[in-house]
Amino acid sequence: MSDIEAYFQRFNALHPKKIDLSLGRMHEILKALGDPQMRLPPVIHVAGTNGKGSTVAFLRAMLEAAGQKVHVYTSPHLVRFNERIRLSGVLATDEQLMGAFDTCEKANNGAPITVFEMTTAAAFLLFSQVEADILLLEVGLGGRLDATNVIDAPLATVITPVSMDHPEFLGTDVAGIAFEKAGIIKQGCPVIVANQSRLTADVIERRAAKLAAPILIGGQDFSGREEQGRFVFEDENGLLDLPRPRLPGRHQISNAATAIATLRKIDPDFSAQAIEKGVERAEWPGRLQRLSHGLLKPHAPKSAEIWLDGGHNVDGGRVLSEAMADMEEAHPKPLVLICGMLSTKDSSGFLQCFGGLASELIAIHVGHAPEAGRMPEELVKIATSLNISAKASTDVISALELLRHRHWDVAPRILICGSLYLAGEVLQADGTVLS
Repeated sequence: MSDIEAYFQRFNALHPKKIDLSLGRMHEILKALGDPQMRLPPVIHVAGTNGKGSTVAFLRAMLEAAGQKVHVYTSPHLVRFNERIRLSGVLATDEQLMGAFDTCEKANNGAPITVFEMTTAAAFLLFSQVEADILLLEVGLGGRLDATNVIDAPLATVITPVSMDHPEFLGTDVAGIAFEKAGIIKQGCPVIVANQSRLTADVIERRAAKLAAPILIGGQDFSGREEQGRFVFEDENGLLDLPRPRLPGRHQISNAATAIATLRKIDPDFSAQAIEKGVERAEWPGRLQRLSHGLLKPHAPKSAEIWLDGGHNVDGGRVLSEAMADMEEAHPKPLVLICGMLSTKDSSGFLQCFGGLASELIAIHVGHAPEAGRMPEELVKIATSLNISAKASTDVISALELLRHRHWDVAPRILICGSLYLAGEVLQADGTVLS
């Protein structure tokens, strides 16, 4: 067990018997720490169901291209916890984390607290101690009662596309989930909303109006589109003709547009050159990431493409299948899914997006969360009911080996998908070091 894991073992022992989403415990520990959330650089607070991480990645790349020092808080991590906390552009070290965890553990004094609350308090402590120009703060779960929602006057709030996810905590209707996400909106602070369904946009607009928060809505006040291989962004400040985002998939056009709209709302004169550089440089591991040179490649069929994505809900499946369809149109190849999912996710809805597109599915277990993972045999049954040929395997290497020992007239396009936990396992198996 690593030193960092020892802290989590102790934090887990403090976890309340029942998760009640509230801010009470968060306010208590922050008060004991001297309220570090009051000493942060200006904050852009980001909530949503899908696209939060990618939007933050674009924001970070654009801000850093403009010469700004940027703190970032995201979750979950893929390989190491350190990925969640970026201090002025650099991942927090084990030493920094352990120092903050020690301080938070003493301040909490054995009181019930969730792991996410404890680690968020540690992040705020570190963000208050290291100089930066801006903090990009991603919500963990929901928004209204999320541990990050203790910032009284953010520079801006951002809400990416809202859809069904975490019904066990956020409810089973999308309007209720949109209400929870809109809970990060603050009095008089601008809110930038990615293109949404009319239902979710209405919920968010009502909340913004109640708080007199200026609002920009994707598809209405700003837009992004692909045009002749370029990315065209337009808002009230004018039009930008940009290179297509480095991150693949048409959904990244929308995420990049939301990031640009945010920066131009905060600063109408934000550098167009920095925006262009950010669009070209943004990276977000585990989201339509191509694995070309790592340890997994020798286990796959010769000349096969291997793609990795942590998408795990129906909307994630939809944008992922659209990206695969675009690749198929440009360069036809048999599409094989290697899929592992958690039992709490809508596996049928996710896999339905690939009907008529995937030629085959190999179901595997998510090893990181054995108690919560859906059994591969269940995924096989679901895929078969959707007319997708399917079989079970033990892990990603075994699944790749199954494919490698088969004759292919055309090398396949392999998509490993279904869970961010699985994405982390795959990156670790591939020998990827995230920095």
